Amino acid sequence: MHNSGVYEDTKKNGKSNYRASLTKNGKHISLGSYDTFERASRAYRYALLLLNSDITVSEYKEDCPLLFEKFVVLINLRDNNIYFPTPIYLEKRGFLYFYSPQDVYKFDLDDLFYFSSHKIMKRGNHLFVSDYGSQVSIHEHFGIRPFSVPGRDFLFINGDRKDFRRENLKIINRYFGVIKQENNLKITYKAFININGKYNIGTYETEEKAAIAYNKAVDIVLSKGITKKYPQNYIEGISPREYASIYTEISVSNKLYSINISDE
Repeated sequence: MHNSGVYEDTKKNGKSNYRASLTKNGKHISLGSYDTFERASRAYRYALLLLNSDITVSEYKEDCPLLFEKFVVLINLRDNNIYFPTPIYLEKRGFLYFYSPQDVYKFDLDDLFYFSSHKIMKRGNHLFVSDYGSQVSIHEHFGIRPFSVPGRDFLFINGDRKDFRRENLKIINRYFGVIKQENNLKITYKAFININGKYNIGTYETEEKAAIAYNKAVDIVLSKGITKKYPQNYIEGISPREYASIYTEISVSNKLYSINISDE
């Protein structure tokens, strides 16, 4: 059956469902699948109405015939004359990503290609995308390492945790197991490792040395039979020879050498 943008389809269990779609500017746009012909037809008619209206995203209502994601896609197409499969609305200096009517995220235009082809998903407060079959935190896209803590390892400068514009992000601690410290205008970097509680590895004058000290501490505790998985730091800007020299010479807490499996 094909009537006004509605197509009948058959599920694996033999039941019929109905797909609604339309074509705009040569682009085929799916409007979703529905259990009745009437619901699919209503979605199609509403989509046509939306494309010829001045309805805004903020006017979405729960009884809308369209899913919210499709609602945003069509409004962006109408206003900006460009189609994205993800719920993005373009603005002059950036774009909004509408995860839901309440959860709206801000990004720079430089990130448009990535998020127009990667759908944001959410588990609790964790935002991630599917990339080559793996779940990747969107924070990693901005150079924020996994398990970073807002306020300690990075900041949203204006306090808005939904504003991922580059000007609003400040990365404080780039490496695992490293915390920046400021005392009497002097900046140092503390390295630590978690083994059934925090172990202080040492304090160092540079972030890179603290990161290498952390790596050395990981190697030590693993050699003691600890089975916990620890991420390692990749240090940019130094050669393998420089890394090996610092790794060999850098001091770490003597307590690490006496750790045993029971400490895990």
